[in-house]
Amino acid sequence: MIGCFVTGTDTGVGKTLVSAGLLHALAPHHRHVVGMKPVAAGLVPWGEDWASEDAIALRSASTLAVAPELDNPVLLPDPLSPHIAAARAGVEIDIAAIVRSYQALAAQADAVVVEGAGGFLVPLTDTLTGADLAQALALPVVLVVGLRLGCLNHALLTAEAIRARGLTLIGWVANRMDPGMEAAGDNIAYLRARLGAPLLAEVPYQDLPDARSMQLELPPAWL
Repeated sequence: MIGCFVTGTDTGVGKTLVSAGLLHALAPHHRHVVGMKPVAAGLVPWGEDWASEDAIALRSASTLAVAPELDNPVLLPDPLSPHIAAARAGVEIDIAAIVRSYQALAAQADAVVVEGAGGFLVPLTDTLTGADLAQALALPVVLVVGLRLGCLNHALLTAEAIRARGLTLIGWVANRMDPGMEAAGDNIAYLRARLGAPLLAEVPYQDLPDARSMQLELPPAWL
């Protein structure tokens, strides 16, 4: 079973877009692919219920339908940092329970793409972060770099934090968020030389992002 954990240099840098793109890229090679959003904060209408916009996007890109408590075990109403949203909702985020949900997904799927919340060190509780969740899942990590001023520092710090947890940075994606960014190509070249992981895709700026159009180069072991 193939699995990966998608994190980003910040919130809003395109993790959901890239996670959905990974699912679409994996689908021709594996029958049952499914996305997972372990912790989501913020709700939108979904049929007769409510759901996370990110989880809905991952479900649309998945070929395996599962119960919401498996692909989004922690759903918090307020669009805030998870530790604050959980406190407001009276919810305790339990990493062990999330791992059990992941294991249940993995038992049914050929590939699971797990999208983290916010950046790598986003607080989940007063003492635990997204890095603790990634470490508990022990999956290789895909880093989404939002290309904008400051991204070099954010990318290098995040890669350092990933490796400090004993995790493998299996690849990274450059997402052009700012169409007017100067020297974007130079920034990508700098990170190519220093991140120590392959560039899986360079996503152009899109007014209407389309995960299906992403030209992702999957790691050979995933094919």
